[in-house]
Amino acid sequence: MSAGHVREEALASERDFYRRLLDLGGEHEIEPLLDQALALICEVTGARTGYLELYSEDASKPRFWKGYQVTDQALETIRASISRGIIARAISEGTTVETASALDDARFSDLGSVRQHDIQAVLCAPVGTEPPIGVVYLQGRAKFQPIDRERAELFARQLAPLADHLVRRDDVERYDHTVEPRTRMRCTEIIGRSRALAHLLQSAATVAPLDVDVLITGPSGSGKSMLARAIANNSPRANGPFVELNCAAIPEALIESELFGAERGAHSTATRKVQGKVAAAEGGTLFLDEVGELSASAQAKLLQLISAREYHPLGSSTALKADVRILSATNANLSDKVARKQFREDLYYRMHVVPLEVPGLEQRRDDIPELVEHFCSEACKRHKLPVLSVSRRVLSACREASWPGHTRQLAHAIEAAVIRAHGERATTLMEHHVFPKAPRATEAQTLAEATRQFQRRFVLETLERNEWNVSETARQLDLARSHLYNLINDFELKRGSGGGSNTKT
Repeated sequence: MSAGHVREEALASERDFYRRLLDLGGEHEIEPLLDQALALICEVTGARTGYLELYSEDASKPRFWKGYQVTDQALETIRASISRGIIARAISEGTTVETASALDDARFSDLGSVRQHDIQAVLCAPVGTEPPIGVVYLQGRAKFQPIDRERAELFARQLAPLADHLVRRDDVERYDHTVEPRTRMRCTEIIGRSRALAHLLQSAATVAPLDVDVLITGPSGSGKSMLARAIANNSPRANGPFVELNCAAIPEALIESELFGAERGAHSTATRKVQGKVAAAEGGTLFLDEVGELSASAQAKLLQLISAREYHPLGSSTALKADVRILSATNANLSDKVARKQFREDLYYRMHVVPLEVPGLEQRRDDIPELVEHFCSEACKRHKLPVLSVSRRVLSACREASWPGHTRQLAHAIEAAVIRAHGERATTLMEHHVFPKAPRATEAQTLAEATRQFQRRFVLETLERNEWNVSETARQLDLARSHLYNLINDFELKRGSGGGSNTKT
């Protein structure tokens, strides 16, 4: 066969490989995508064993895994025989791991699975970056060629955005706990799908169609006002006015006038008759935010309004009827205020008939990635800036960060990050945009630091998943028990929130 003919066949093979890679983009379900992808890479590299796994946000817990042309039973055998140590290295370093013989490679020869299963040639490429969303692991009888590595890495790059999109979509569909309450209550502006949010929406959907007053509690910045609007929009009064009053923003001397209105001359600034918020909300909903800040006099009048749906404007001796629904919100502990004689007990019990507590962001961390992407999109629209993608590292870092100001603080942080990113002409929101003190990609940790950080988290999460059973953890991590004990001591790992290791053997 001539050299020209060989080159022509090679080019045809390359074209076929690229075409089939592009064809993967037409698959809209995760399982068929993984089947086709794994079959392709095993075919073009000549791998004897092919294995692919993808993660959501936790690299110690694969969400999907596939073996090449194997039954479910055989797949479990493959999962037991592959080297988790090699996979962990590829993920932590973010680069392809290749060896002609793992059994003879000083990096891997001490691993139990390598010795037990006589693992020879291995090619293991991370799928995606910032951080990897998965790994493709290939074993062969003979050494893989440079072209095999090139194809595996190209394959991993092409697969990453496709798989990431489908995994996220699958996560939303599978783990959206708010699906049922959202069928009963329109609230697209409330972002999230966590159990904590679902519990809140379930309660809100129950009370929204009832013409009863509601007290909404929760920390400042958690979204109480947004929930109040959603309740009003899903009530029989949805077509009526929604009038909001922040009781903490009005001086004490003017709060009664602002709330109930005033006759001309009722006080020094009432040069004409003033319509209050109660009258403005007639036929609709009155939302009193920070209701715990009302003065004693205003509390007495609010009690009359809630009890009898009557009120007196300042300077008037005539009681007016009020056709309003009252929603109140506070971040204060009203029962403590009652105990300290700072809030009327009878008013508290009148308001506390149907309480709804909005969870803080620490109770709904699963919602943070979706909130980040939503706030990023909204900030780009608001400032008429090009749309930014959000890196997985940002989603992960935001999920783990502390947000004492809850969703309000997160929204402001992402808006500021969007402005910084566009100032750099970036197309992707990166960690240093959200957390300016975080190292940039060009100022990253050393490889040793990044590897150690990953290993510590990986070992700790596996221990906790196994309830600190060292034997089972060592088996899953493909380590000797003595080595695992050394890692526990070296990383200063603790069980629970600060107790000793208290390990099981």
